[in-house]
Amino acid sequence: MFVLTEGQAADSPQFIPVLKKVRVRGPVGRPRTRPDAVAGDKAYSSRRNRAYLRKRHIKAVIPEKKDQAANRRKKGSKGGRPVSHDAELYRERNTVERLINRLKAWRGIATRFDKTPESYLAGLQLRGAMIWIKDLTKTTH
Repeated sequence: MFVLTEGQAADSPQFIPVLKKVRVRGPVGRPRTRPDAVAGDKAYSSRRNRAYLRKRHIKAVIPEKKDQAANRRKKGSKGGRPVSHDAELYRERNTVERLINRLKAWRGIATRFDKTPESYLAGLQLRGAMIWIKDLTKTTH
């Protein structure tokens, strides 16, 4: 599942649209639309993203930016509680970073060689399928 934006667009505004597309498969039944936890780097620590996760009862594994923590402390008791952070789960975040690097190993994706969004998205999907098949064959042999 991919969400395309313009090349100069930031990642953080796409946090909620991407989460709305997430489907967590279980051993039986339909896929869940709510993961247990979501890990992200400090770029995703906005109040909007955290409120969305809280509303959906999803654990946020996102460290707080220093300026956000300072503003919260400056407000005193009205600033709210400090953000909890699960360092063990946060280590799992690099799985996504490694996947992005594997996608970009394909020259057409890394250079954005395709001119239309449709052909770029098709390239992303093809590369994603190639990675999935390669990983699937590694685990079955």
